[in-house]
Amino acid sequence: MSDDYNPPQDPLNILHDDHEVILVDKPSGLLSVPGKGEHLADCLIARVQAVFPTALLVHRLDRDTSGVMIFALTPHAQRHLGLQFEKRQTKKTYVARVWGEMAEKTGTVDLPLIVDWPNRPRQMVDHENGKQAVTDWRVVRVKNGESRVRLMPRTGRSHQLRVHMRALGHPILGDPFYAEGAARDYPRLMLHSETLQFRHPDGGQGMRITAKCPF
Repeated sequence: MSDDYNPPQDPLNILHDDHEVILVDKPSGLLSVPGKGEHLADCLIARVQAVFPTALLVHRLDRDTSGVMIFALTPHAQRHLGLQFEKRQTKKTYVARVWGEMAEKTGTVDLPLIVDWPNRPRQMVDHENGKQAVTDWRVVRVKNGESRVRLMPRTGRSHQLRVHMRALGHPILGDPFYAEGAARDYPRLMLHSETLQFRHPDGGQGMRITAKCPF
């Protein structure tokens, strides 16, 4: 990661909080957790812990992705939610703007991923050694040489949505790793975690939290 880390200073946008969990809308450009070095210390979990000192990490979003992130407020909630993510019992929906006008309306990408070591944190498709990665997608609208899509990952691999959309020939706009030329020339990565469905750690009630898409 380059040294030009200059995260947005938006106030914390809390979507829901109670005695076990807090859900916030992460801005694009802010790390989920601290990077290596003092200059990468500012991150969402640090900002959340400034308000909710007991907040614990459950999952991450890429620095350039915005949207719903959940934190646990107790060790019990962290374990409970961690298992839901591990067993793929949570459901996430993302919104993305991608390069090109997609011909099909819906589909599924099933391409295994592995870290591209010489170029990390980039990921790549690897049919022999990659870990299973599956993404369902649905086109919302197509115009002016781009498509707006909803992405429903069934697995949670690093950069999964970004690599999968590029593999389809429709990289996410503004992606510094996987888009090229005009597709890259946007003020931010056009990827937003719109909804998260999970079971509440206290009682198991189903919850669905949404963060409005900013683009």
